[in-house]
Amino acid sequence: MDFKELAEAARTCRRFEEDKPLSMADLDWLTECARLAPSARNAQELRFILVGPGETCRKLFTLTRWAGALKDWGGPHPGERPTAFIAVLMPENGKELLCYDTGIACQTIQLAAASRGWGCCIIQSFDHKAAPELLDVPEGMKIALVLGLGVAKEKRRIAPMPADGSFGYWRDEQGVHYVPKRALDDLVLKRF
Repeated sequence: MDFKELAEAARTCRRFEEDKPLSMADLDWLTECARLAPSARNAQELRFILVGPGETCRKLFTLTRWAGALKDWGGPHPGERPTAFIAVLMPENGKELLCYDTGIACQTIQLAAASRGWGCCIIQSFDHKAAPELLDVPEGMKIALVLGLGVAKEKRRIAPMPADGSFGYWRDEQGVHYVPKRALDDLVLKRF
């Protein structure tokens, strides 16, 4: 698959094959991909906590909130929940550039996951008090984002932006998840 196809495949995934868990080796590989990503000043200040299948994964799931735009859906149901998480940590007193590093690392993990048919959901909506306690986050660090991971169960598709400009995502009757994207000509302001 070429890179554009990979980017199209790397849509946020919110339903997983819970009976096909990712292994710790899979999480190590994803984190290795993030480790190789660019970093501001090459300082490499991000740290990662890997959570494989088991009790900690189940507890962390309960501390996350999913798909706010889908008002009639309460998040992944049993059998569709992530089988792993990666918590991306940054220093509490981190500078603005660390936010960019976090985004780059998370996007790298999401693309890497998609390259193997896995799903990834980058989550900022989590309990910012209980999650660090559960994961025993070191002093001076904070969880920037949490990535829910697993073998992708849901189909995700890119759709044209509706005429009314509504950018909310939706699911059809078959459960296919659609994400509207603006046309390239709507985004490019000028060409010189």
